[in-house]
Amino acid sequence: MTPRILHLTQVTKVPLLDRVGDRLGRVSDVLVRISDGGYAPVVGITANVSGRDVFLPVELIAAIEPGKMRLARERFDMRRFERRQGEVLLREDVLGRRLINLTGAHLVRANEIELARIGDRWCVVGIDTSFGALLRRLLPRSKRQPPIRPFLDWTSVRPFLSHVPGAGDGLPATELARLHPAQIADLVEAASHEEGQEIIDAVRHNSELEADVFEEMDVEHQLEFLDDRSDEDTANLIGRMAPDDAADLIMELGQDRRLPVLELLPVTHQRKVRTLLGFHPSSAGGMMGLDFMCLDARTAVGAAIAAVRDTDLAPEALQTIFTHDGSGRLNGAIRLARLLRHEDDVLLSEVVETVPRHLNTDAEVSDIAVIMSDYNLTMIPVVDHEDRMLGVVTVDDLLETLIPDEWKRRAEAIGEG
Repeated sequence: MTPRILHLTQVTKVPLLDRVGDRLGRVSDVLVRISDGGYAPVVGITANVSGRDVFLPVELIAAIEPGKMRLARERFDMRRFERRQGEVLLREDVLGRRLINLTGAHLVRANEIELARIGDRWCVVGIDTSFGALLRRLLPRSKRQPPIRPFLDWTSVRPFLSHVPGAGDGLPATELARLHPAQIADLVEAASHEEGQEIIDAVRHNSELEADVFEEMDVEHQLEFLDDRSDEDTANLIGRMAPDDAADLIMELGQDRRLPVLELLPVTHQRKVRTLLGFHPSSAGGMMGLDFMCLDARTAVGAAIAAVRDTDLAPEALQTIFTHDGSGRLNGAIRLARLLRHEDDVLLSEVVETVPRHLNTDAEVSDIAVIMSDYNLTMIPVVDHEDRMLGVVTVDDLLETLIPDEWKRRAEAIGEG
């Protein structure tokens, strides 16, 4: 049997009646406890009785109906309402505010909140984001039409709680971690500063995720959420970012912070970042990443596959395996998918593409785009003047440079629809 749905606005600012139907006061709000991954159970209401704001536990409520609430007994505690840890007032803390839609990975506004009795308890089951719900709230109560429209299931949304006294830890980091870092970055960029800070605070529980999110954020928001961090905290974050992203961000820091933050990076990471800072940001040297695999061409295929299996490099850095001539000069390349089709005892020199397409560090964006398009490349090596491999430019590095900012903003607007 489908449970009966009630709008929050049907049961707040309505008369509070005693057991026989006499008016005791007026319902002010509905109090719930936010639960991870489930419907939020109603724990009680707040009401104004004889000029005093009091709390009435849900066990005292005999009936919740449109336009009124009725108590099961006349006697109750008249002490003033004091919020307990983890409790949220729906009307004050959630209604009219934005939430995160985890399914669509965008922000939505709770223009109405839907309640239903499930089993033996009342719960929040969803929110209505429609304009009609907002309009209905603005009309006089006597003229409101209460149709139940399709609404977002409560289990798919999470409210911001940093503004709620004693609400607990805020957004659940484990649920945000199910989103792609780019989706989380889009949420931060679409949010207010307070909302964005709550998202950042949640992902800080997962240091690798936090770094991934900062890599995806635009410069304006990166700087906004680093502004009040110490140089040590900033260096800890940047030290977990990819070297090319780290170099870009360091260059955006205030001049007085760049060197102190750079010198606080781990030695190996600092060395990579300093290398990248020596090139123009829009050149191949400035765009390249420093994670790649380049093996001696005399390596057997089986040994190469074992090296791929044992490396800590990210999978996207292993789409193509490069080879050198024994003295470090680039002389071959083969895509990993093709490598797996060869027998283990065959040497890489027998199966690689010899003299692969490559770039000098000063190659411009237009040249990179033409070469990668003409040769259908997802990554292309960057070499020094002696043809020693320095890094790789990937197709996502190229796209990030080519896509205009207004296109990115348009994509974010589409995501909010």
